[in-house]
Amino acid sequence: MTPYKSEPPLGGSRAHIKSIFPSLAPSEQRVAQLCLDSPETVARMSVADLVTQTGTSPATIVRACKSMGFDGFQHLRQVLLRDLGAAARDSIQQEESGATGEPGSSEHLVSGIFSRASQDIRGALGSLDFEAFDAAVKAIRQGGRLLVVANGASLAPAQSLALRFLSAGVQCEAPSDIVSQHISAKLLSAGDVCIAVSDSGMNSFTIGSARIAAERKATVIGVTSYAKSELADLSTHTLVAGAEFHSWNDQLPIGNIVQMLVLSALHAAVTADSPDVERARSAVFEEVLHIVEKPE
Repeated sequence: MTPYKSEPPLGGSRAHIKSIFPSLAPSEQRVAQLCLDSPETVARMSVADLVTQTGTSPATIVRACKSMGFDGFQHLRQVLLRDLGAAARDSIQQEESGATGEPGSSEHLVSGIFSRASQDIRGALGSLDFEAFDAAVKAIRQGGRLLVVANGASLAPAQSLALRFLSAGVQCEAPSDIVSQHISAKLLSAGDVCIAVSDSGMNSFTIGSARIAAERKATVIGVTSYAKSELADLSTHTLVAGAEFHSWNDQLPIGNIVQMLVLSALHAAVTADSPDVERARSAVFEEVLHIVEKPE
């Protein structure tokens, strides 16, 4: 399965290749790694040049391009050239505005972090299949019970999503402990929906709930950073975004921000144009106001 139907959106080639990378064969990974490390070099290469540079074969180059979701090497080059041009344009505009976000610049640290985050997030949709997203929205809208499961660092975004659904009048469950997650998944049936959130797509506890939900014939919506992962394989609809931003040395959690944004977009799409949502929100507002008001 490729996470897009034609090609990544402008600026999204790196994010897409990163999301596919773990599933590639070692020889294909050498091709993909060169695309990530030196896209400008690959964009100027011929197949023969790339064979020499990566120590592979023409057949491997073709397979690597196909595995990454491109029609062939020329298609890959075209997308890389397109994104290089866009990056150069953005760099010129950034220099003209003086917003570099780099240490030593006149920009405040806080402004620099926000500037960098906004630039990085722009390419995060390169691996998101919009058709899968729309299908997920339809499944939730038409589904019965809704279960949200996640563990580890993905638990907070998932719990936030569940609270927002409840606040909009969408009934859902989001147990935080593993045993309750598995029991809730076991009680699902055809027509119900399980949203499973796992950044790596390999969290064994979350995978366990997703597998149980799938066995119960429920629709499984997987939210992950990697298109080829165990969660993606189990899911009816897979929403992939954020693989490009995983670095233990980076203090800016762009991957987590992307995950939250995808879930927020899912919530917004599900609750859009629903007359029941405003009534539910009004009721929630009154209850919250009652809680926070000081007694006289």
